[in-house]
Amino acid sequence: MRLSTWQVVRAGCLFAAAVGLASDAHAKTAEELTIALDTIWVVLTGSLVFFMNLGFGLVESGFCRAKNTVNILSKNFTVFAISCLAFYVLGWGLMFGNGSGFLGFEGLLTLGGSDNSPATGDAYQGAYKAIAWTGIPLYAKFFFQLVFAGTAATIVSGAVAERIKYLSFILFSFLLVAFVYPVTGHWIWGGGWLAGAGFWDFAGSTVVHSVGGWAALAGVIVLGPRIGKFGADGKAYAIPGHSMTSGFIGCLVLWLGWFGFNPGSTMASDPNAIAHVFMTTNTAAFMGILSATALSWLWDGKPDLGMSINGCLAGLVAITAPCAFVTVNAALIIGLVAGLIVVGAVKLLDAVKIDDPVGAIPVHLFNGVFGTICVGLFAVDKITGAATGNGLFNGGGMTLLVAQLQGIVAVGVYTLVASFVFWYAIKALVGLRVSKDEEEEGLDIGEHGQDAYHIGLAEH
Repeated sequence: MRLSTWQVVRAGCLFAAAVGLASDAHAKTAEELTIALDTIWVVLTGSLVFFMNLGFGLVESGFCRAKNTVNILSKNFTVFAISCLAFYVLGWGLMFGNGSGFLGFEGLLTLGGSDNSPATGDAYQGAYKAIAWTGIPLYAKFFFQLVFAGTAATIVSGAVAERIKYLSFILFSFLLVAFVYPVTGHWIWGGGWLAGAGFWDFAGSTVVHSVGGWAALAGVIVLGPRIGKFGADGKAYAIPGHSMTSGFIGCLVLWLGWFGFNPGSTMASDPNAIAHVFMTTNTAAFMGILSATALSWLWDGKPDLGMSINGCLAGLVAITAPCAFVTVNAALIIGLVAGLIVVGAVKLLDAVKIDDPVGAIPVHLFNGVFGTICVGLFAVDKITGAATGNGLFNGGGMTLLVAQLQGIVAVGVYTLVASFVFWYAIKALVGLRVSKDEEEEGLDIGEHGQDAYHIGLAEH
């Protein structure tokens, strides 16, 4: 049977259409698969960051006295809940909402709507343009950023431990996550003025850790030291924690959580970037342990497990900003120096009579600043795809370093000023510090009416 010309043309058009539809379906399936994989990666790593709450609780309670264990665990539990509320209501919109270079204005008080660019390539219509670069669902983005916000608030808990009123700490945590953390976060991750000035912070040495550190520093200055920490002669006296086992386990939980914190900040299942960040993160951690242990051994005559633990955390904090921008060899150096910094910073705080029971300020503030500087020193342009430009040690000159220093100063000034205002306001309204008797008895009984341990006290 002979086909007419029209039948041949019609059959050819139908075949071409079928091929086109199959191609479109294949492309759509590939796109959907990519988004699905990216979403699974982000919520999985976000869950690891959430799990860091356990690590913080164990480290802080272990480094403090048994009589304050319930208080510290309760603070770490409740602070995440209050951070969730603050970030949902205000923080997310202020940080990622469309607005000016200084503040987000859209998406406040509610969370919803589309935040991704339409597949047709039309102009972006959502409220959160700054984070539309990743195509995962809005709620996945929110959850991942939420656990970072909670981490910033948790950092403060350890520094003010053993003498702060429970309610006062919860109030400050809400204010921090609602009005401090998201503002500076908008400057850097929300498309604000620091991002425009060339400032880079991959996973939060400044955005998360130094913000928590600056807020903690303001808190301990307003609170003052614990009873018995400094003698009449100005000498610092050790107040040993009750469980190094707890501190050790907590550190390992945090180290594990950091494999969500840093690699998860790709917010995409990019195998090369993920593998690179895993390597730099782990390298800085183990070098921080070794250098802090060695320096404390030389300084005090014996290796101090507490210093080793904080050395690990210092290396992790320091590599958080540059983890995707530097080589593994640079991470060795960063971790080594971070471990030395944390030991020196602990000694410095004792010398200037600043009481931080767990070393949160040496770990998160000192090394958050150091890690941010390291981007300006060690960055390799596009090593995982980001066009950072080269750092000073790789022939890039001072441009990137100056941008990093500018960001450190801006974030530090804003966070310190806002934190002091909030701490003093809370002090005036509800008080900040427990009574002398309550501090000496322990906050577990005074604030909660509970003991953490009942060994030998059970009824017969």
